[in-house]
Amino acid sequence: MEKVIEIKKLHKSFKVGKEEVNVLKNINLDIYKGKFLSIMGPSGCGKSTLLYLLGGLDKPTSGNIYINNKEISKLSDRDISKVRRRELGFVFQFYNLVQNLSVEDNILLPILLDGGKPKKYEKQLKEILDIIKMNHKRKAIPRELSGGQQQRVAIARALIHNPYLILADEPIGNLDSKTGTEIMKLFKEINREKGLTIVNVTHSRESAEYGTDLVNLKDGEIIKHEKLI
Repeated sequence: MEKVIEIKKLHKSFKVGKEEVNVLKNINLDIYKGKFLSIMGPSGCGKSTLLYLLGGLDKPTSGNIYINNKEISKLSDRDISKVRRRELGFVFQFYNLVQNLSVEDNILLPILLDGGKPKKYEKQLKEILDIIKMNHKRKAIPRELSGGQQQRVAIARALIHNPYLILADEPIGNLDSKTGTEIMKLFKEINREKGLTIVNVTHSRESAEYGTDLVNLKDGEIIKHEKLI
């Protein structure tokens, strides 16, 4: 089975005054293509920090992170930025939509920022709008949408450039229980239908169980790694 992510002896620490705080300690983890990995743990356990390191949004104190055989922790800022734009998709707790842009323009924004031509993505845009069940809202702006609809748009934006990996940081943390369930079912559908690798960070066991695999973090260390499917 093909590895998408390989993490070796990963450490991350921060200076707080004169004290060094260890956030992640000796993390070793392989994530395989097509898996839906849930990283679960309480607040402050290091799970979001791990996700940011995977996405090249931060650099480790020591250790190695390989994504698609690239050691991203050693790439230049320019090359990491290119990887993020073209190969990874991000979904956050807060939707980060541009308020004066329509649904379709928000989805196409990564293409525009990368210098691409949106017209070439018309077919893909329609397919993605069908997946998130938002074709009827393609001309709406964010303030006309519910929280769940806005998160669907954020997911679509993460999918538009055909990433091989989606990184989701507490994607239902700002939603009510019913809407959160709908969003997690959408992630599961995308994982199954598109074979897309997903890493989802959550504090909720209920959310975590939508994955195929589960890693439990506590005090910056992996304490359990289990298969759910």
